[in-house]
Amino acid sequence: MDEMEWMQRRPNLEDLRVGLISWAGSYLTYEPYKNMVTATAKGLGRRQTWEILVSNEHDTQAVVRLRSLQGLYVLCGADGSLCYDRPRTSHQGCFLLRFHRNGKWTLQCIISGRYLESDGQDVFCNSRVLSAYHMWTPRPALHVHVILYSPLHRCYARADPTLGRVWVDAPVPCLGECGFLLHFQDGCYHLETSTHRFLSHLDRLVSQPSTQTAFHMQVRPGGLVALSDGEGGMLYAQGPRLLLGLGSSPHRGEEWFILQRCPTWVSLRSRSRKFLSVIYDVEVYAASEHLTPMSLFQFESDNDNLALQLRSANGYYLAQRRHRTVLANGHPLECDTFFRVHWNCGRIILQSPNRRFLGIAPNGLLMANATIPGPNEEFGIRLANRPFLVLRGRYGYVGISPEHDLMQCNMDQPNCIHLLPCRQGIYHFQTQGGSFWSITSFGTFRPWGKFALNFCIELQGSNLLTVLAPNGFYMRSDRSGTLFADSEDITKECIWEF
Repeated sequence: MDEMEWMQRRPNLEDLRVGLISWAGSYLTYEPYKNMVTATAKGLGRRQTWEILVSNEHDTQAVVRLRSLQGLYVLCGADGSLCYDRPRTSHQGCFLLRFHRNGKWTLQCIISGRYLESDGQDVFCNSRVLSAYHMWTPRPALHVHVILYSPLHRCYARADPTLGRVWVDAPVPCLGECGFLLHFQDGCYHLETSTHRFLSHLDRLVSQPSTQTAFHMQVRPGGLVALSDGEGGMLYAQGPRLLLGLGSSPHRGEEWFILQRCPTWVSLRSRSRKFLSVIYDVEVYAASEHLTPMSLFQFESDNDNLALQLRSANGYYLAQRRHRTVLANGHPLECDTFFRVHWNCGRIILQSPNRRFLGIAPNGLLMANATIPGPNEEFGIRLANRPFLVLRGRYGYVGISPEHDLMQCNMDQPNCIHLLPCRQGIYHFQTQGGSFWSITSFGTFRPWGKFALNFCIELQGSNLLTVLAPNGFYMRSDRSGTLFADSEDITKECIWEF
């Protein structure tokens, strides 16, 4: 069976969301209880996140609506005031979005012809004469752990820590080296690799962020981005090996990348500690003692209905076939590729569409045989492309604040949690400085522990997880900003993006 070309998925809603920063450095914010829009917030949160709904796009401009996460829109009144509601006509709430060379956006009301602007606090549409006060800086609102896909070369960017370079040559983003942390600071972006090095203007990886690692970003609706040095140089793949570097003459749009959340790839181990692997093109066996690319599966799950699809590196999905065998030859919309997930102390149990549970036959073949799951139907699962976690909850990222001695969950910029695998599904949490997470008697956390503690991770969606802390409670975010582990049940505050 031939390998399927790795199909780039359609953008998710998360890929279309941005924050809009005014000339004063504050974010466009909806005030749900006041039915109004302001620009007072200094950070990007849920109320500063907007979906850009495009009805018509052409080169340097597009007709768009701005919709909040609550489902309401920015509407411009006849007197120039703004409100926050649902449009009543086909043109109400429509803006002409223009993309400027400096990466800024302007939004002009289609009905009145006036530009969206801010005085640093209030937002309105008064003037038809363009000025610097009408400029908005788009900031992608997706999780900071991202991948970069080149539509022209049909490959993903990949960091090479040995040579200290970044190449655009990975056909499948299953390696940790394909993931980057996108840091936003002082209006610029810094690309950090999985080994905590930064891409510089000299096309090399360096150990510390600086002005030489700061890039300006142009953003288009749909997740398209282009990075530049602000002096005419654009970042794109060059030469026969597709080295990612600055140049002045990109062709055919090769400077544009699709920015997406880093996907989740996992490995699965049977009771005999053998990795599930695709061999003979499509057959899935628990036969390998060593991890190979064909032992990796992309974890694609909808947390609403607990349906899971496992996508092999060959581009196909695991699917239940005749005689209860499970083969890696499924297509995305086939009902036979959807499995139900059950968790048991960090181990995973998979139930096929025929309601039987996946297990390993005596010859090592993966089959859907058992009507009641036992030890043979439990699989150890481990994150394969995540040497660290970056967690985002309802109030922000998990990180260390110089103003508090406890771990916080409302940070604009995260701190990495390095994962030290202990047992299947069990990890030790370590800071970048080498100390371990410790837990207090109040269920709060400090980042300077001397001894490793066990944390149990359970995946709740393609990029969602829960953490069972060493005290037996789920870790949750709190409105106060302090990170707690005191929840007996899984609530919305216990779900973390990663």
